[in-house]
Amino acid sequence: MNLTGVGYTLPALAAVVVVCLAERTLLRTGLFRRPAYWLTMLIVLGFQILVDGWLTRLDAPIVVYNPEHILGLRFPWDIPVEDFLFGFALVTAVLLGWERTLQRQVEARR
Repeated sequence: MNLTGVGYTLPALAAVVVVCLAERTLLRTGLFRRPAYWLTMLIVLGFQILVDGWLTRLDAPIVVYNPEHILGLRFPWDIPVEDFLFGFALVTAVLLGWERTLQRQVEARR
């Protein structure tokens, strides 16, 4: 495990923190309390493992990461753990944006 690599790891962690803080302090949509959100994330995770696993497999990679920029933790099928962090942040940010837009439309109709 390469602890000096922050080129991909630090932004991945920051993305998760920013998205979670945005929900908790600014948006307050309640998305994290909904079972449908977590079910959605499980479905996304399943497809992410299939696709990302194929793209990053070490025996014949299509996507190659500079080992100096990742922690080196890979699970399953050689997927860098940073990919899961970015995936969580990206999908959650989109869902939060959709939810906030929906809430504003409902408020505008009142």
